[in-house]
Formats: sequence, C-alpha cells, structure tokens
Amino acid sequence: MKALVLKYSIILIFIFSCIPTVYAQTIKCWFPPSWRSKPAVAKKITTALSQKSGINIQPRIARSYPQILKAFDSADMNLVYVGSFVQAIINARNLGIPLVQSLNDKELYSGVLVYPKGEDPKQILDQFPAKIAYAKGASSGESSAKAATAGKAKIQTTSHSATSRAIVAGKAKAGVVKNWWWQSNSSKFPQLAMYKIPGVSLEKNPDNVLTASKAVPANIRNKIIAAAKESKDDFGAKEIATFDPSLLQFSLQLMEKGKIDPQTYNW
Repeated sequence: MKALVLKYSIILIFIFSCIPTVYAQTIKCWFPPSWRSKPAVAKKITTALSQKSGINIQPRIARSYPQILKAFDSADMNLVYVGSFVQAIINARNLGIPLVQSLNDKELYSGVLVYPKGEDPKQILDQFPAKIAYAKGASSGESSAKAATAGKAKIQTTSHSATSRAIVAGKAKAGVVKNWWWQSNSSKFPQLAMYKIPGVSLEKNPDNVLTASKAVPANIRNKIIAAAKESKDDFGAKEIATFDPSLLQFSLQLMEKGKIDPQTYNW
C-alpha cells in the first residue's frame, strides 16, 4: 500500500512540475471605459491571448482612466489595450512597455476641426481659441485642440458626438474630433464642415496598442506578443504588428504644443 501511495505521489509531482508557473498567475488586461458597450469583444481578445500564451489573462473594463494608470503604477502585472492619449502618458511616466498594435487601415488617426458651414475655420481658431470644444482625454480631441490654440481651448466634452452637438447648439464656435469618427458620422451633422489644421491634423496618433506594465517580465511579454500575433481575427484586425514606441512621439508633441503635462495630467 505504501509503495502504491509513493508511486502516485511521484506521478503527481511529475505532472505538476511540468505545468508552467505562469498558469498560477493572473494578469489583468484593461480596456477603456468606452468598452462598457462591448464586453464580449474584450473577453474574446483575452480568451485568445490566454489560450495561445498559456497565461491566465482576465479582461477588466476600467471605470476611469486613472484606474488604469494606478494599476500600471503598482507592483502587479497588467496589460492595457488603448489609444494614444493614455499610451503617451504611460510612455512619459515610464510605466509600461508597448507590445503590439492592431492594424486595420485606421490604426493611425488625427484630430480635425469641425465648424459651422459658411464660416472661416482659420478665423475661428485665431479669434476664438477658448471657444473650441474637444473630447477630454483624447489625442484627437483635447491634445489636438490645445495644440492648435496654444493651450487656450477650454470647452470640454465627453465625446466627439458631444463636441459636434456643442457646435450645433452654439455653445462652441468649433470643435476638434477624430478624423475617422467624422468620416463615419459627418452625415449626422449637415450643418458642419471639416478643416485639417496645419501641423496638427496629421494621421500620426496610434490607436489600439497593447502595452504591458513594467511588472510583466520579458519572458511573459514575449509569450503575449506571440499569442497576439496569432489572434488577429479575435482582435478584428488585418494584422497584429510589433509596436514601435517612437510612434508615440507625435502624440507627445501635441501635448507639449497644447501645454498638457503628461506627468501630472488627470481626468
């Protein structure tokens, strides 16, 4: 009997010794608050990453962006899948390491000015910089609007749609919205026209970037990168590519022009 118990004990020890230690670890993958409308997509992405990396990756839709930054500033392992504004702050504060980007032909975007048809957009920017509306916490909103007005734009909104409604209602002289958003939604605002702001409305802000916090070791980062590249369909992408951190420089430059300090910025 003792020999049988010993035999099974040896077998169990062998089995458990073959299981990678990462299986016992859980990594949270954060998604922005706007993803409250698509939790199934977040789950699909993290399930694919978990299955293909052998790491337990759990989706978390943030209540706010500060919640993501707080997690990244901890000793816990975290991931985040988000656009350039938050990525620029993470980069500036040295809180994370970008891994990959989802490519879908709209992975780089810009902020463009929308204004009442028949008016002069250059004149609006020159004479009414404080009356420019923008979505707070967005490269295509706040950063671009403030870069175009030397930090003087003041009308904060919760979304590009809210920015456009503020112009129609006369609460703002003009506003800055994401170029791809405007391309899909311009028909909803026939009263407005679009203007590309020189030096600002350049498609250089990276979207949909997966970044790991500094607490995630290199061997685990590499497994996640490999898993992501095998999961383009789960991300809804044409391709998943290794991300070049230098692509965040334009977003950081917009912040600098707009007098936004990524070290101290808060929502």
